Amino acid sequence: MSVTTDAAASTAPFMHEAFFYADDDEYAAGTVPFIEEGLELGEPVLVAVPEPRLRELEARFAPYGREQLLFTPMQAMGRNPGWIIPAWAEFVGRHATAGRNARGIGEPIWYERGPDELVECGRHEALLNHAFRDATGFQLLCPYNTSTLESWVIEEAHRNHPHVGRPGLKVASPHYDDQIPPVLTIPLPAAPDDAEVIDFDRTRIAAVRRHVARAAADAGVPATKADDLVLAVSEAVTNSVHHGGGSGRVALWRDGPRFLCEIRDQGVISDPLAGRKRPGLNQSAGRGLWLMNQLCDLMQIRQLPDGQVVRLHILS
Repeated sequence: MSVTTDAAASTAPFMHEAFFYADDDEYAAGTVPFIEEGLELGEPVLVAVPEPRLRELEARFAPYGREQLLFTPMQAMGRNPGWIIPAWAEFVGRHATAGRNARGIGEPIWYERGPDELVECGRHEALLNHAFRDATGFQLLCPYNTSTLESWVIEEAHRNHPHVGRPGLKVASPHYDDQIPPVLTIPLPAAPDDAEVIDFDRTRIAAVRRHVARAAADAGVPATKADDLVLAVSEAVTNSVHHGGGSGRVALWRDGPRFLCEIRDQGVISDPLAGRKRPGLNQSAGRGLWLMNQLCDLMQIRQLPDGQVVRLHILS
């Protein structure tokens, strides 16, 4: 596989663009040339978009070897939006090295996403700018369907991307906001009145695990997913005991196809990328939140006036 030898291009800063399209033709007009340009320059390209768009692009580029052009369904890579930054970081770390450029297409937002997911996807898009602030030689194109997504989602895309475009046009976004998004302080919807509530301290971690396992089984959560949730909650309450004031409260409830577990304590999570950075082999700090995020279908973190809340979602 050939690679570009353009030294100026290899040191170009991270390019993050929202691409707005209204139909199939506009989608192809924006994504296909982006991929073709990367291939012509010898750049590795990773396409992470929802089905069936993925299959359409795979068929179009079938003759190309998979060493340079990679495809993965966004439903797998980003079912939990908190998984996406680590996946891009792995791709960039593997391919955008030693003067080599790399590019990707990432479409984490589509109309079937639920309200909680859309909020966290927006936060993900904003955090990309901070996660890759010092990266060079990486371009990321993020398609947005203006025919199916609500207007507030499109408006947020303008704030979360330094560059925006439509087929044949790319400009700097006049609405781009380079600040860390304030989602951490926006309250979550309250747990329902019939949620099961468990107070805990260091003597009741095992009891919390038993309660979660029983409640998940009673709610019909598949055994493997229930085991993942028990492990995630165990990490959360252990963090609370050691770093969150020594005690806290767990709430459990079902909401449609989701089973939710919320952990409240007196701790403070100040790193906006908490849970989205893979810890090193010898790194102890951050492992708990990383593991919680990896085990669940969605993790929401919020700061409270007197502490913090971590809400874990399992699709069942």
